[in-house]
Amino acid sequence: MLEPKYHRVIVKVSGEALMGPLEFGIHQPTLDRIAADLVAAQKLGVAVGVVVGGGNIFRGVKVSGQGIPRVTGDMMGMLATVMNALALESALGQAGAVARTMSALVIPQLCEIYERERALRYLEQGRMLVLAAGTGNPFFTTDTTSVLRAAEMGAGAVLKATDVDGVYSADPKKDSNAKRYDRLTHQEAIERNLRVMDTTAFALARENHIPIIVFSIREHGAVADVLRGKGRFTVVAE
Repeated sequence: MLEPKYHRVIVKVSGEALMGPLEFGIHQPTLDRIAADLVAAQKLGVAVGVVVGGGNIFRGVKVSGQGIPRVTGDMMGMLATVMNALALESALGQAGAVARTMSALVIPQLCEIYERERALRYLEQGRMLVLAAGTGNPFFTTDTTSVLRAAEMGAGAVLKATDVDGVYSADPKKDSNAKRYDRLTHQEAIERNLRVMDTTAFALARENHIPIIVFSIREHGAVADVLRGKGRFTVVAE
């Protein structure tokens, strides 16, 4: 068996990934499969933190165009990520992992506040982290959160789980001529305005020399495969 390339990673799982075939909410079989994949990755000896989005429940940017102030919409979106994180923590427990949800917002009745030193201790104890509520600030995406947490905790890479098997020049579901990239630099991703992650996330990763690996979460065992350099994915690195 190939050894994993990284021994501590942050995996970004979008809220939309949890919907499976549904148009809204959480598809339990999909949630269970993703949890099993994350546990399989951890069993390779990798410390895993997961940043989860909330787009399957609420998207602040979308509603801000309908009259709700952007700041309010973003805070509501953070609450959606907490709901997803709690669901994922439960699924991880069912899959055999000891997981802990940590939130950037103070919600003591539901989960712990994120605190770097405590988070590092949990990883060292073999627990999996589920990181909720983004950075705790409006105008920052969960993509940026993923890179920020990776920098804070010394992760070797950010694994960006998507619906497609890498980074393309355009949405391959809409443009059959979209070009797929095997490798890019952070600067190239910014200059080409590739929308797989926002510019702030790419810039923060570039400044902290953190590779971003983009892959499809739809494939069973994809997280462990990426860690061992198998399967199809795009590496964004210097």
